Amino acid sequence: MSEEGARWRIAADPDTVQRDLSRLVLTIVELVRQLVERQCVRRMDAGNLTDEQVEALGVTLMRLEEAMGDLCERFELTPADLNLDLGPLGTLLPTE
Repeated sequence: MSEEGARWRIAADPDTVQRDLSRLVLTIVELVRQLVERQCVRRMDAGNLTDEQVEALGVTLMRLEEAMGDLCERFELTPADLNLDLGPLGTLLPTE
């Protein structure tokens, strides 16, 4: 088998399947979290929100980031583990 074919093969190791699935789900959640955060920042910059809405969004985003940290810790993942390598396209999540 070519190296290219081996790279795309799924290794369904019973010992790591839960962690791998958790990693995939948390990656998707992190992507959506970052998109929502960017949209909130755009709305704040545009002045479309009241002070109360800005405060509520800030608290909500902080709590969501905390929850993501807790979930990563629970599944022994780092934020870098969630950043999938898409080959020539680069990584899924922006590196800050």
